[in-house]
Amino acid sequence: MNDKDGDDPTADFLAEVRPEETPWRTERPPGEEAPERAERPEKWGRAKSAGRAAAKAAPYVQAAALATWIVSGTLDDDSGDSGFGDMGSGEA
Repeated sequence: MNDKDGDDPTADFLAEVRPEETPWRTERPPGEEAPERAERPEKWGRAKSAGRAAAKAAPYVQAAALATWIVSGTLDDDSGDSGFGDMGSGEA
């Protein structure tokens, strides 16, 4: 390192901007019971359950979309129509 005096400007800066230790992150003395958690109503319960259901269904939806795409491709090939009509027939 280039510091001859042992001073680290980065460490000094971080020490200045570091927030104080929050009370809920400090260590409890041995034998002291943990504070009870505050009861709070779950206001996003329905949204969370809908999100979980959508996440569980996602692989099945993807598989169904892939199967539909494959089937639609095979049905298009069976019809014999390439989709270009009579462009190559030479008749006017």
